[in-house]
Amino acid sequence: MVVHSYSAVAKARSIRYCQVMSAEPNVNALRLLTSFAAGWTRWIGDFVYPPICPGCGVRTGAHQGFCPSCWREIRFIERPYCEKLGLPFSYDPGPGILSAQAIAEPPVFDRLRSTAIFEGAARDLVHSLKYRDRTDLAGMMAGWMLRASDGYVENCDAILPVPLHRSRFASRKFNQAAELARHLSQKSGRPFLPSTLIRVKRTNRQVGLTARAREDNVRAAFAVAPRHEDRVFGKRLVLVDDVYTTGATVSSATRALRKAGAAEVTVLTFAMAVGGPI
Repeated sequence: MVVHSYSAVAKARSIRYCQVMSAEPNVNALRLLTSFAAGWTRWIGDFVYPPICPGCGVRTGAHQGFCPSCWREIRFIERPYCEKLGLPFSYDPGPGILSAQAIAEPPVFDRLRSTAIFEGAARDLVHSLKYRDRTDLAGMMAGWMLRASDGYVENCDAILPVPLHRSRFASRKFNQAAELARHLSQKSGRPFLPSTLIRVKRTNRQVGLTARAREDNVRAAFAVAPRHEDRVFGKRLVLVDDVYTTGATVSSATRALRKAGAAEVTVLTFAMAVGGPI
């Protein structure tokens, strides 16, 4: 009886082994077919939408790759820079040094970090995302922003975008800051809160306004959404926008987060509008 039972088990194992061995060629064939189909799809995609430089539009070897000329134009913001405002220094004044602007007018947020100076190819990237519906660029831009964040994204409690007013969102169909923040969340694994901070005041476009007019335009324009206070209170937050110019918009948004009890607010943008190193 014991021998019979052992033989039955051995036979079952033998049958299972034969099934696996006979199925393996089919699995390999399926993998080969899937790989071929994926390669064919990519070839068709590249034929219909050939890879071009996001900056100038010339053909490149891969999607989201810059041509040499545009790559040389991008002025990435590297250390040394002001620890508060992220403004690049023309020389290294030593660790922890603040810029004259940060000392004279301390920001309401804890710090600002940006990827590049708002000029040349970097400006073209921002405009392509914002005005030409190139949301496909957001992932690449967010990857650079994560690197520029100085570790504050990986150590934050949540990521929030600067919101659009509902009327502006209805006309534009998407929020470029939210696209950047969403990809940052995916790359870092930190929570994405697209509905926690809301714009309660319909404002005029900031382009062309003076610094004082920008402040007046966005004063009291933001608030934390009802029943979202627990997502802000005591939290270390990263506030995301596409470009930092005078800081009026992110300062107004930060005040709303501070009012709701945020412990720390780091502003992270793709570009910063400055004349040059200070």
